Formats: sequence, C-alpha cells, structure tokens
Amino acid sequence: MATRMPLRRPRHGKRIAGVCAGLADRFGMRPFTVRLLFVVSCVLPGPQFLLYLLLWVLVPKA
Repeated sequence: MATRMPLRRPRHGKRIAGVCAGLADRFGMRPFTVRLLFVVSCVLPGPQFLLYLLLWVLVPKA
C-alpha cells in the first residue's frame, strides 16, 4: 500500500493561503486543477469558502 503525504500547506507555490496547493500535493493533482475546482464550486450552494478558511487555520505549513 502506498504511503500518502500528510496534508500540509506549502511555503512556496501558493497563491493565497496554500490550501489548494496542499490538497493538490496530497492527492497527486495539479494545483491549477484544484484551484479551478474550488472557484467553480463557489457558485454552487454550500460552505466551500468556510471550509477553505477552516483548512487555512487547521492545516500546518510544510
């Protein structure tokens, strides 16, 4: 079984807080793709922005 990286916000390559870049690293995706999915999801109803703020506070920097 492959070991996954822990969820961390990178110090480099981030745009705002590094949440999307950290999620991209964790799940093996491109940061642009995760950022695009986040922006598109913001037009849908739900707590996406609050979740982003929560992850910003809770996820440690790398």
